[in-house]
Amino acid sequence: MAEPVPLPGHGLTRAWLQRGWLAYLLWPLSVLYGLLVRLRKTFYRRGWLSSERLPVPVLVVGNVVAGGAGKTPVVMAVVQHLQARGVRVGVISRGYGRRSQACLEVLPKSAVTDVGDEPALIRRRTGAPVFVAARRVQAARALLASYPQTQVLVCDDGLQHLNLQRDLEIGVFDDRGMGNGFLLPAGPLREPWPRPLDLLLHTGQQPAFAGFRAKRSLASHTLRSDGSRVALTELAEPGHGKPLLALAAIAQPEAFFAMLRAQGLSLAATVALPDHHDVSQWTGNADGVYTVLCTEKDAVKLWAREPTALAVPLDFEPEPAFWSAFDRQLKLLLLLNF
Repeated sequence: MAEPVPLPGHGLTRAWLQRGWLAYLLWPLSVLYGLLVRLRKTFYRRGWLSSERLPVPVLVVGNVVAGGAGKTPVVMAVVQHLQARGVRVGVISRGYGRRSQACLEVLPKSAVTDVGDEPALIRRRTGAPVFVAARRVQAARALLASYPQTQVLVCDDGLQHLNLQRDLEIGVFDDRGMGNGFLLPAGPLREPWPRPLDLLLHTGQQPAFAGFRAKRSLASHTLRSDGSRVALTELAEPGHGKPLLALAAIAQPEAFFAMLRAQGLSLAATVALPDHHDVSQWTGNADGVYTVLCTEKDAVKLWAREPTALAVPLDFEPEPAFWSAFDRQLKLLLLLNF
C-alpha cells in the first residue's frame, strides 16, 4: 500500500500551501503574471500569435501547478496503454534541465545531459520514439518525419505551450491540489484555475477536488543497470549486506524515502537533492560503503557514476473509469483523423 505523500515542507513551496504573509507579499507580482498569461492567451485566440495543427492527434499531459505532481508516470502509463491497444505512439518533450537546445531523438545510448532525465526514462520504460526540442512543435515535426506511421503524439508537459494545438488535455494534480489558489510567484498556479481540461487525474492519496484517481506504490523489486532485478524483501532482511542509502532528486524526495520505509527498509542515510539535479556528479558513495537506492528518473543519470545503484520503479495505475473515459475520447479522435 502506498504511503501518504509528504507535502513540500520548506521554502517557497510551503508558502504556496497557504495564504500567509509571504504569499500576500508576492501577490502583486502574481497579479502582473496573471495579466501577462491572459494577454498571451488572447494573442493566440485572435491569431496574432501562430498555433500549429499537426496531422495526428496530440495528447498533452501536464500540470496547472508548478513542481512535480506525478506527470511522468502518467505519460508512461498513457503511452503503454496506447501501445497495448496497437496504437503507434510517439512522445515529444522539451527535456527540462538538459544542456543541449538541439532537436534530438532520445536513443538508448543518448547522454542524459543532452536529452533530459524524464525523456530518457520514458524511452527506457516504453520503447516508444521520443524526441526533444526547445520548441515542442519542432520535436513533433522531427518525430513524424522519422516515424511517419505514428498515429498519436503524447506531449510530456505543455499545457501552457500554446503554439502547439492539442486534441486532448490531461491535467495532473497531487495532494497539494491548487495550493493557496494564487498564481506564481505568490502561489503554485501557472495559469488561472479553474480552466477546462478533458481529463483530470489525481496522483495523491487525498484529492483536493473532483477528478479521477490513480494508485501509486513502489514495485516489489529494484533494477540494476543491466535490467536484472533484486527483490525489495531481500534488501529488508537483517544482515543483507551494506547499509542502505536512499537518494532522490525529485520534486518531493521525502515521499520516496517514506515509501521505502513503508516497505520495511531501514535507511542508514538519505540524500535529498533538487528536482532534475545532475546526480552524475554526486560523490557521496565514493568509498562504496552503501548500497544506493534511487528513483528510476535518477538512475538514468546516476548509473554512469554509481553502476551498482539500484533503481526502485514506481507502479502507477489510474482507476478503470479513467481509462474508460480516455478510450472514448481516443476512439473519436482516431476516427476523425482517418
